[in-house]
Amino acid sequence: MNPKYPIYIVSKGRWEQRLTVRALNEINVFGYRVVIEEEEYAQYAKHIDKKWLLVLPKNYLEHYETCDSLGASKSRGPGPARNFCWDHSTSNGHSRHWVMDDNCQHFYRLNRNLKVLVSSGTIFRCAEDFIDRYANVALSGLNYHGLCKQTDAVPPYILNTRIYSFILINNSIQYRWRARYNEDTDLSLRVLKDGWCTVQFNAFLAEKIMTQRNRGGNTDEFYAQEGTLPKSQMLADLHPDVATVVQRFGRWHHKVDYRQFKDRKLVRKKGVVVKQGVNNYGMVLQVTPRT
Repeated sequence: MNPKYPIYIVSKGRWEQRLTVRALNEINVFGYRVVIEEEEYAQYAKHIDKKWLLVLPKNYLEHYETCDSLGASKSRGPGPARNFCWDHSTSNGHSRHWVMDDNCQHFYRLNRNLKVLVSSGTIFRCAEDFIDRYANVALSGLNYHGLCKQTDAVPPYILNTRIYSFILINNSIQYRWRARYNEDTDLSLRVLKDGWCTVQFNAFLAEKIMTQRNRGGNTDEFYAQEGTLPKSQMLADLHPDVATVVQRFGRWHHKVDYRQFKDRKLVRKKGVVVKQGVNNYGMVLQVTPRT
């Protein structure tokens, strides 16, 4: 099985690496679209079939709400391209879409404390079918491989927290991306404050290269030059009721208190009947010999 909703990969300065493209190719998920800026089209076109490339229109950059006074003096981040993905998906009649960062190495299923590499896009279809049962989910997505420990009792999903990097978006919600930094946490908080739910899947994971360890993208645009304080401070300024700036592991981070949203429940759509028992969607565990 493969995902039924379109997948968009927002990429900048990483035409040689193409990690998420490679990761999707490895599990036979094709038909994704890679959103790039016009200045880098020639470089990406050398490595990716042109039919899968989408050039970001300039007006998405010009009209993007950066939430600061710096304007075009520095990169606006991935938000403009993510807004374009949203509109492109909606204009093609889709009710949801996936938007992914460009630095994922592999995708996994976490089950019985085993993180197992997957060989198809079935995990995306599982996530989609689950979310489609409910009327009040604005955002959902895959958790990071490194944040789910095999030694811990990890639930299959967590409600009402931030959704990062590998996001399934409900196209009907009345929001758009904003902010030069931390636009994913900002969007998560805005939908939660307005009464929506978010679903973070631990059963399905993405192994993303850690911040500042992969050239291109925000690493070159922001963090290599200014560190992480500006992005953390912006979130605290936008959401002072729940966000603060702290220092951990030798650099600045934001800390968000999601406790006020923890008791909100999923609301099942009318007429949806969930069959009893376990549906593994045809997935089986295979042991392969080491080479």
